Parts: sequence; structure tokens; C-alpha cells
Amino acid sequence: MLIIGCSKGRHLGKAIAEHLGIEYIELEVKRFPDNEIYLRYPKGVSGEDVVFVQSFYGEINDALVEVIFAAETAEDLGAKRLILAAPYFPYLRQDKRFKEGECISLRTVAGVIDDFFDEIMIIDPHLHSEKTLSHIFKIHSKKLTADHLIAAYIKENIKNPLLVGPDEESYRWAKKTAEDIGAESVILEKERHSGREVTVFFNKEINAKDKNIVIVDDIISTGNTLIETIKHLKQAGARKITCIAVHGIFTDNSLARLSETGAKIISTNTIPNETAEMDVSKIIADALKKEK
Repeated sequence: MLIIGCSKGRHLGKAIAEHLGIEYIELEVKRFPDNEIYLRYPKGVSGEDVVFVQSFYGEINDALVEVIFAAETAEDLGAKRLILAAPYFPYLRQDKRFKEGECISLRTVAGVIDDFFDEIMIIDPHLHSEKTLSHIFKIHSKKLTADHLIAAYIKENIKNPLLVGPDEESYRWAKKTAEDIGAESVILEKERHSGREVTVFFNKEINAKDKNIVIVDDIISTGNTLIETIKHLKQAGARKITCIAVHGIFTDNSLARLSETGAKIISTNTIPNETAEMDVSKIIADALKKEK
């Protein structure tokens, strides 16, 4: 098995290879003057099971094209098996046609991945109505999770925590993590007005006074849901608030806006950022051990 660090996976690729005790190489990726992608393998991959580590953040469409080029080239060079290890994977929300004429982007992207890879593994995919990856991809798929990393962080760093899920989707993380560490959990309700405007509210009375609140979510993007949640919790008497997410995307200057609330922001390193205090490399390495 050979670990390949793609341009958006180099922050994890080497560590994954070290956990497994196997070889690691990085793709040579450049840009032509017209912005087309140039890609080259620095050594041969013939006969190898090749694992591409690529997280899809920033210019996600470029990251997608790059990994397709990498997979097709590896197959052409004689690679035996192609595995995509995607700490964060995009285009999972649009799993149906919500309005007439819309592209079902999940179906389109999944079809492309099916065409070029033999297997995919994703950490805590941000799914909408689908609950498993097997309904999305035809190839073998693995849904990995950072649940235990979050639970361990809370147990080690936060005393007397009250875990909060800002909406029904995120409550899965809050409830599961609370059960793992023997803590209490509550859920808020969310009304979404647009991609950037939300309203959150308590569906029951919450005693947050003098509690160490931990808001747990799978993803922080615009941060608007979290900011509204923090406001409500402060009004309810919360003393200390920590926001923990698996994927820290932080669009629209959201990290700075969240920091202004006084809450502490923590994430894993599925996407490299200044809040990434939990390392997911061993999660991927452990999943790959079963493939060796």
C-alpha cells in the first residue's frame, strides 16, 4: 500500500503513512499559465494499492479535478487498487431536487467517484436525508467518525459539561458524545431563512446558569447558527461556552465573528485551520489497516 498526499491532503498524508509504517509520496501539482492543472507522480505506482488523501476545502472544484487526474493517471501507470481517503468530502447536501430545474450534485459527484475509484472513506459526511454512504456510492464505502476524539477532548479539558446541539442534525453528535462521557445533553431548534440567515430557539426551558456549555456540531461554515445559539445561551446564564466541530470550514469571516462572542472554538484537522486541536490521521490509518 502506498499513501499519496494530494495538494489538500498533505497535512494528514505523511502522518497516516507513519501510523501504518508504509511509504508516503506527494503528488507534484502545478498550474499552467492559463490555470490548467499539471500533475506528475515522482515515482512509480505499478502494482500498488494507492490511497489518495484529499480533503475538499477552499477551491473544492480544483481539488476534485486534481484527484480525478491522479486516479486516472495511477490506473494508467499500473496501480492495482485506488482508494480515496477524504477527511472532508463536498457536495453531500444536494441529494434531491428541492426546486424545479436543480442539479442533484451529490448524485453527479458520486457517479464520478464511482468511475475512478475502487473505494472511498469519509470522516463524518455532512449528509441530508441519506444516512449511509452505501446508498450514495456504488463502490465500497466507509463512513468514519471523530466522535471518540471529541468525547476524549471534552472529558480531558471541560468539567461539568452540558452538551448542546443547535439543531436536530447536530444533536446526534451532542447526544452521542454526552452518552460516551456520562454528561447531559439538550437540543435547540433552528428555523433556516436562507443559506446565511437562521433563527434558533429553545424548545424547552434550559438551566444554563454556571454551566460549562459545549456546543457540538459536525461542521462550522458561516457560523450563523452557532452565533445565534451562543447569544441564547448567554441570555440563559451560561458561564463558559466551547464550540466543537469536526469540520472547520469557516466561510464569511466566521471564525473571527465567533471569536468575538467569547466562545472557544475547537475543530479537528480534517481541514487545516488555527482551531484544529484534534488529529484525525489515526482514524484514517486504522480504517486502512483492514485494507492491507
